[in-house]
Amino acid sequence: MSKPKAERAMPPPRPAACRRSLAVGGLGLAAAAYVGVDHLSHMSPSLHGRLQPALWATLALATATRAPFYRRWDAEIRAAPKFLAAMIFMLAALLCEAVSVRFVSAVLGLQWHRSTAPLPDTGQWLLLALNERLPQAIVGLLRARIITLHHYLMLFIMLGFSALFDCIKGPGLGIATRYMFTMAVGRFLRTITFLATILPSARPWCAESRYRIPEHPHAWAQKYYAPYASDPRAIRRVILWDMPYAAVQDYTVEYRPEWGQMSFLIDILRPTAGDGPSWYHLLKKASGGCSDLMYSGHVLVAVLTAMAWTEAYGGWISVVIWFLVLHSAQREIRERHHYSVDCIVAIYVGILLWRMTGFIWSMRDSDRARRLAKLEEVQNKLFRAAKDSDIDEIRGLLNEVELAGLAKKAFSRHVILSFAASMIIFTLLFVLLTFTLASDG
Repeated sequence: MSKPKAERAMPPPRPAACRRSLAVGGLGLAAAAYVGVDHLSHMSPSLHGRLQPALWATLALATATRAPFYRRWDAEIRAAPKFLAAMIFMLAALLCEAVSVRFVSAVLGLQWHRSTAPLPDTGQWLLLALNERLPQAIVGLLRARIITLHHYLMLFIMLGFSALFDCIKGPGLGIATRYMFTMAVGRFLRTITFLATILPSARPWCAESRYRIPEHPHAWAQKYYAPYASDPRAIRRVILWDMPYAAVQDYTVEYRPEWGQMSFLIDILRPTAGDGPSWYHLLKKASGGCSDLMYSGHVLVAVLTAMAWTEAYGGWISVVIWFLVLHSAQREIRERHHYSVDCIVAIYVGILLWRMTGFIWSMRDSDRARRLAKLEEVQNKLFRAAKDSDIDEIRGLLNEVELAGLAKKAFSRHVILSFAASMIIFTLLFVLLTFTLASDG
């Protein structure tokens, strides 16, 4: 009688399968709860005041409890230098953008902002037409401030920290590096784009209410733009001659503060006496600018957050985040913060940039890829060893293949604990800064 076959042991669930099962709840519910509770600040401030501290305390406690048991702190430490480099790159991009925003808002003078009409925008026409035809309940939902800039940033922070719970592939700093680097590249491209052509704001009153800038255009604009802006004969002449010919008008001498080595910024930023003692104070007031900035930075952040969630986690919550991205884009158009083209360009630029930076972090199993590469490298040796029945050689080659997929040498426990504590403290400070600097959208 033949022996009954032993039952085959079920393989342990794969990480991807675990993540799909967690997508039903867990991280998705935490993200939805965060956005929902924060939205209560518009509907029921008293209830929001009770629920928000409880939610944040729960999330912080869960993170602190899980951190000592996280198995990939070694990978996080190795990813830290790239993350810091991406942050420095991001800060440089934001500084460049802030200087450029002030320049395009101030160079043409306050009179230009008052007198230049907004561009015709068919997206705005469509939304106004829908307001006439849709039920008011739906229109009210489209107008609602459901999610803003700091929500998207916080959603990404939650996604990165979910690596502690094995909800996404670690290291969490890996996806954070990709997010920061991609956003920095997007910000640089945006700065180049809106510097290339200055477009009038969809809100003509913006500059007068937000900035203290001279009424007249800067000497650069007087020489190269203003004389040829509206007179058809002047435009024909400058095209024919391909040389500026108008004289700079005699306006009041502009205010020139003592900025030391940064005095070269005076002509770019056009400060006034009430703008503060330094160029840094002036840039802090740049805000979103008062010329149209092609493309929308808010929508870019939203798209990058949605792309990160879609690739790293998936599930129903990623679909919800994409709907929120579309809601944010139509609200940017509806409230005249941007033209429709700014939001459309931001969506496809964000998608393309995220696709192009997969070399920094991706969901692909890099350990398996290294094993396969090593196996391909030694396969000829394996064939020869098998032909010669050299078991020791085969065992040694297979051991090389296995070692190729293993992580590098681990760090000491003291280094890991110090790094974990500093990362948690850094993130809490970043969260506070996010709420302080981006809470107004």
